[in-house]
Amino acid sequence: MAQTKINNQLKDSTVEDKFLRSVSMADRSGQLLETLDNLELRVEALREAAASMEQEKETLLELIQSVQNSQDMKHISDGEREELHLTANRLIGRTLTVAVSVETIRNVQQEEALCKATALIDEVVNKVLQDLGSAKNHLTALYNACSSEAPQGPVDQKFQSLIVGCALEDQKKIKNRLEKLIRNVSNADRSIILLDQQKAKPGKYNYIY
Repeated sequence: MAQTKINNQLKDSTVEDKFLRSVSMADRSGQLLETLDNLELRVEALREAAASMEQEKETLLELIQSVQNSQDMKHISDGEREELHLTANRLIGRTLTVAVSVETIRNVQQEEALCKATALIDEVVNKVLQDLGSAKNHLTALYNACSSEAPQGPVDQKFQSLIVGCALEDQKKIKNRLEKLIRNVSNADRSIILLDQQKAKPGKYNYIY
């Protein structure tokens, strides 16, 4: 009887130890999971900050180049123009020293959709010099295909189906690229109009609305 009682006590003690150890392991697992959840938030914040820096870099380069190509550059002395170009080139060089890269995780289908969408944009860009107006309209149709709201104007349905198949980050980058391209084409179109105005005969006035 005594040995049986001792055995039962040992058995109960072993079960209790296992239960306590099990609860402890669950607590540790929960703590580790909470830590990883917090770290995931920081990782996403890091990616967003890097993407924002990447966009800021592209914006700065575009702004500097717009100053270089502005019409005001044509109405200053050669010496001043050269000095401004040197300053702009220096700023471009310093901007390019900042290397920021955020890689997008894609599956095979998303990779294929991105390649096709990029190829379609490149095809339109290559036609800009041939027909500025037509290329601008086509770029606008591509941009409208990226809009989540009802766009005002034509939509390239083929491109829209490709955009839907791209990763979300790629969709944002494509939309930003198209917006920049449309802005550059519009500026080029405006430059052509201004140049045409300068060639207008005295007494003839052309207005830009």
